[in-house]
Amino acid sequence: MNRTRPHTLVRTLAWITLAAAVSMAAPARSQTYDPNYPVCLQVYDDMVHYYFECGYTSIPQCQASASGRAAQCVVNPYYAKPQPKPGRRKKRTQPS
Repeated sequence: MNRTRPHTLVRTLAWITLAAAVSMAAPARSQTYDPNYPVCLQVYDDMVHYYFECGYTSIPQCQASASGRAAQCVVNPYYAKPQPKPGRRKKRTQPS
């Protein structure tokens, strides 16, 4: 007589439920901040969905694009400021 144990059946059902939940989950969208620009335009498709257009060098430039649209300008939190060039090094002179 081959009997299935109750805990084996429960474990199998748990794995099936987990697999179904994972397979039905929507893929996550990656963030679209461009680190080359300090200002982004956040554009709303509807009350929940939105996307970013990062390509603005100033808030006024971004506001001109946002005018008349369901959008707002935000500071890019991932902006990689240009690194300053190292200064000119002075040549050491020997003390006399």
